[in-house]
Amino acid sequence: MIRILFYLAVIFVLGLGFAWLADRPGDMVVTFSGYQYKVSLMVAAVAVTAIVAATMLTWWLTKAVWNSPFTIARHFRARRRDRGYQALSTGMIAAGAGDAVLARNKNKEAAKLINSDQEPLIHLLDAQASLLEGDHDGARQKFEAMLDDPEMRLLGLRGLYLEAERLGDRAAARHYAGRAAGLAPQLGWAADSTLEEKSERGDWDGALALIDAQKSTRQIERDVANNKRSVLLTAKALSLFESDFNAARTAALEANRLRPEFGPAALAAAKALLRQNDVRKGSKVLETAWKAEPLPDIAELYVHCRPGDAVLDRLARAKKLQSLKQNHPESSLAVARAALEAQDYKLARSEAEAAARMQPREGAYLLLADIEEAQSGDQGKVRQWLSRAVRAPRDPAWVADGVISERWAPFSPVTGRLDAFEWKAPEERLGHLIEQDEEPVERVSIPSIAAAQPAGDDIVDVIVESDAEPEKAVEPSKAVPPAPDGIEALVDDDKAEPIRLPDDPGVDPEVERENAQKRFRLF
Repeated sequence: MIRILFYLAVIFVLGLGFAWLADRPGDMVVTFSGYQYKVSLMVAAVAVTAIVAATMLTWWLTKAVWNSPFTIARHFRARRRDRGYQALSTGMIAAGAGDAVLARNKNKEAAKLINSDQEPLIHLLDAQASLLEGDHDGARQKFEAMLDDPEMRLLGLRGLYLEAERLGDRAAARHYAGRAAGLAPQLGWAADSTLEEKSERGDWDGALALIDAQKSTRQIERDVANNKRSVLLTAKALSLFESDFNAARTAALEANRLRPEFGPAALAAAKALLRQNDVRKGSKVLETAWKAEPLPDIAELYVHCRPGDAVLDRLARAKKLQSLKQNHPESSLAVARAALEAQDYKLARSEAEAAARMQPREGAYLLLADIEEAQSGDQGKVRQWLSRAVRAPRDPAWVADGVISERWAPFSPVTGRLDAFEWKAPEERLGHLIEQDEEPVERVSIPSIAAAQPAGDDIVDVIVESDAEPEKAVEPSKAVPPAPDGIEALVDDDKAEPIRLPDDPGVDPEVERENAQKRFRLF
């Protein structure tokens, strides 16, 4: 559109020029070789314009004829290149669709039409075709050859990384990922794998530097980077607590600053502050984390932050912690434990029962068993609470990829994923689930035996014996007829020994014999 307007403007200017000359008549005299030529000004202007146009046309035709061999060759090269790129595009689509035969054929066609040194995608299609054909050794050789080309080095490292992952060679995979991360920190797959490898080796500074590189390239969001830095700094603080306390304290405080609600970071920072006798600031750190996610370790450290406190002082601190997170099982359990230490059994029992009502679980019933043993010493009731604990859901713990840990860890021991552990209840015990799914067994009552007998048969006598009255003999005619199927087990239940808990001392044999003579017996 702009060109058309430009041409129109040029024609308009020429028209104005000729119109201007036409309005101003004049002659132009040219003397050449003794001859004098006289023409009008308009004719001279037209002649000059025609000469210039003819000169330009002659130059264009001469140049076109001179460059015609190169033009024809360039046309065929472009056509050949277009055919090659079309074959390459079709081959890449076939490789993505899993068509190994078509991918290989189009790769050969593209290699004939396009120079592989000019188009690196031909090497990629060749490697992809080898993978589809199952030639993994050949594919690895092609990926290794890509490492010599700076333009394709990252592509070769990616291919070798995936092949190492397929073979289960984590060391080789992380080696290639580390090389790729060194060249391009913005690559997510390389950075994540290298981060896992550095975390497992305990190279916290290297892992932190990698997180900073990812953050500077804006590969990860700021919040995600802060969360990962908090995890790494917490792990660094825990590893340096005994060897370099100052570095551990700095790392723990920075981790808590980046993520105040993160329990492990708050615990590390509070321990560092409490070691320096800064109880007030350490308590504030624990209170902030407790409001976000109550953890038993936070309650334990908060209640016992001052070693010289009396039990009543610790109970008061537990109640303060409960006020920050009311109607929560962990708050009630913290107060119950502190009350048990203070021998306030009534408060301990009420808080433990409240926790059991809010969230019936193993720890609440075990605590009730401890309270029962400390208060009354009734072993029967203690065993009752223990039996409930056995069948109750498990307490929350640190869980990552099916692994249950009593303590927090920065990465998963299964996959190596950073910040994988979560505070949650593990999966229920299999036995508990079976007990819940079992249908109750129908037991046949005693009257059903008599009802099953024919009319006129003798009725079974049920005799109550005492110490003064000897056992009566039963006549053969009054023997019990064979019981139907399923009844025999019921009759012999008294003979079977009951199943006891591992800590059940059982009943004294003498007492058991005395009680046996006072029970109903079936003859």
